[in-house]
Amino acid sequence: MIFTGLIFSVVLVTTKTQVSFGTSSNVQNFMSMTEEQRIQAALNMTQDEKQVIMNKISKQNSTVYENMSDSTMQPKPQPLIGNFIDAGDGFHKAEGIAKVIDLTDGRTFLRLENLKTTNGPDLYVYLSTGKEASDIVNLGRLKGNIGNQNYEIPIGTDLSKHNTVLIWCKAFSTLFGSAQLTF
Repeated sequence: MIFTGLIFSVVLVTTKTQVSFGTSSNVQNFMSMTEEQRIQAALNMTQDEKQVIMNKISKQNSTVYENMSDSTMQPKPQPLIGNFIDAGDGFHKAEGIAKVIDLTDGRTFLRLENLKTTNGPDLYVYLSTGKEASDIVNLGRLKGNIGNQNYEIPIGTDLSKHNTVLIWCKAFSTLFGSAQLTF
């Protein structure tokens, strides 16, 4: 009698870490890596391995409700504003409004209102020249995949050039959603 057993295990080796994927604890291992380790690990992963991680993290929501005081806003006759649209792949979704707000103290913020996006690892908010993250202004990590949040725009940012807001997964180089800022 011959017994044949197949054990499916995918092992990913980076310079510092060995991780297998397919269980919740392994997804947690991936998320506990440093950002640089996750980026390196993602370079060696198959699409199926990435999808396992994305599916698990997409089920976890993080809600943020930051205020923006009307008394500190400088009214603009034609504010820059845009509506988020999905990445178009059926999985990475985004909705809500992105708008640029000038404050009376001279600072400028990107405000995301009623944001609801699929969650993922290493999500960032970028101002970009298009839907690719090749020429960007990095505004920082996404604070939560649901809610209202504010990101300071660096002084000197050319919003006529960097007029597309991206929700971007840095580890997997994947667009989750975008908003074109227009008057």
